[in-house]
Amino acid sequence: MKWNQCEQCPLRAKYDKNPNSLIGRIWRFHIRFCPGWKAYMRSLSDEKRTEIKAKYKL
Repeated sequence: MKWNQCEQCPLRAKYDKNPNSLIGRIWRFHIRFCPGWKAYMRSLSDEKRTEIKAKYKL
């Protein structure tokens, strides 16, 4: 499915590498309204979802 691409997203990788970069900040802003990201998060187990929420301070 399309939201599976969220795991390999190049913008997410840039955020992981440098959260303060322009591209990283754009990705962080983008996930607030992205339907693909929301579907991706719903597809995860509760444990994995909690882990990602903690990592990205969601």
